[in-house]
Amino acid sequence: MRTAVVIGTGLIGTSVALALTDRGVTVHLADHDPDRARTAAARGAGTEAPPEGPVDLCVVAVPPAHVAATLADAMRAGTARGYLDVASVKGGPQRELEAMGADLSAYIGTHPMSGKEQSGPLAGSGDLFEGRPWVLTPTRDTHTEVLNLALELVALCRAVPVVMDADAHDRAVALVSHTPQLVSSMVAARLEEAEETAVRLCGQGIRDVTRIAASDPRMWIDILSANPGPVADVLAALAADLDETVRSLRALQSADGDERREGVTGVEDVLRRGNTGRARVPGKHGTAPAAYETVAVLISDQPGELARIFADAGRAGVNVEDVRIEHATGQQAGVVQLMVAPSAAPLLAASLREHGWALRQ
Repeated sequence: MRTAVVIGTGLIGTSVALALTDRGVTVHLADHDPDRARTAAARGAGTEAPPEGPVDLCVVAVPPAHVAATLADAMRAGTARGYLDVASVKGGPQRELEAMGADLSAYIGTHPMSGKEQSGPLAGSGDLFEGRPWVLTPTRDTHTEVLNLALELVALCRAVPVVMDADAHDRAVALVSHTPQLVSSMVAARLEEAEETAVRLCGQGIRDVTRIAASDPRMWIDILSANPGPVADVLAALAADLDETVRSLRALQSADGDERREGVTGVEDVLRRGNTGRARVPGKHGTAPAAYETVAVLISDQPGELARIFADAGRAGVNVEDVRIEHATGQQAGVVQLMVAPSAAPLLAASLREHGWALRQ
């Protein structure tokens, strides 16, 4: 692939363009908002100038409701040899294109499973997709050349290709992406009118659960409007679990011993099923999840402190698999949790103590 057009210069479109440009592809940028395309071009994502002739690949990075019409316009204009979109919903746009009589042999639906809470061209990053799954949903008519162009795009973005049926993809993302967004937003909404004393008690747990609630509502309305049925199905199952959990918690308030035992059983059931489900979430690089041991280090909020911890861990010959930071309420300090292989934890702890770090037991 030597040339590409990216239509839509938001987070995903700009990130695709940056990745391609970094690897020597000439990228032409287009957007209904010229300022967004200008901003992406200023960041080195490509040029605003239109191509002189058909390019190798046209990447459509617009909201799901506009994907089919944008693709159809680009196809009529003979923009490229192959066309793909990167929308987070696949079944609807594919059926719309088919209803428009578009040439599906030149098209493949795709969805990079990566993103941020921020949106727009300034949030774009050329390494956004590295190591992340990138779903491809070819139709029965998709030409081999177009599939190969899509695979080349995924490789240039250093993502991992996953081939799926379009409707199966939409059911999957309803479970692992769209429903978590709504649940995160609903939990965060409980904080809207909470007493200030309660909000001040927020710890890492509530931060983890509500992190994605900071996402742009307009973007998510576009996404959820394109995949409402599968998301509603997952929420209905979740609602059944919530109803049962509420009943179990009410039973724990009962003066009757049998009812309390039933309540314990009900709450324990949902917690244990949660353990089982969480254990299925892939670990690093998409591999089976691994069990790590945590070494907790007390740290002051000063420049260079994190760098010193990682340097000291490196000198100990220990690979830090994951890291979390807990900030102390009302203090310029916190705790850095270093997740390492269980066999490496004693060595790391001893080495950090030797270098003057205080560990939390």
